[in-house]
Amino acid sequence: MLFLQIDLDKRFVGDLYNDCLISVDGTDFSIQEYGHKFYSHKFKKSGLRYEVGVSIIKGEIVWVNGPYECGLWPDIKIFRNSFMSHLGPNERVEADDGYIGEAPEHIKCPKSFTNPAETEKMQQRVRARHETVNKRFKQWGCLSQRFHHEIGRHDDVFRAVAVITQLAIELGEPLFSADYSDAV
Repeated sequence: MLFLQIDLDKRFVGDLYNDCLISVDGTDFSIQEYGHKFYSHKFKKSGLRYEVGVSIIKGEIVWVNGPYECGLWPDIKIFRNSFMSHLGPNERVEADDGYIGEAPEHIKCPKSFTNPAETEKMQQRVRARHETVNKRFKQWGCLSQRFHHEIGRHDDVFRAVAVITQLAIELGEPLFSADYSDAV
């Protein structure tokens, strides 16, 4: 199903010719016990993980992907499974060090040997803003509490909350600004 509010092409809106247009991160949500393949180190219990992309320039949600079993799918494996193939030539994304295996070709992260120290504060602000999106998801009881319904319904609930969160960003509850320039 297509959600027009969450559109990967929105990453180009206001593009300043940066090679990174998106921040990406995984976010976990607690579910009933389903075994080791769902084990989330964040909860010490079962969970589902989603990958979320946020436009660096506009601060809007432009990508959601999942769900994945937390125990089988670390963030970098999810990225390699899908999102990486959607990047344009020479396009990279901002991410935390969980993605360092794809740096520097597809990822800019703090511990990459190519990451200049003078850009670190700017990058931290982008990642902090991304965490604000994850926090907004978890303000909803259906995602902040353990999900006790049929596991197949979790995706519908997550995507509904993601669309509502994106609409709120568009209609008056924007994320804080994150000035960013990595154009060469």
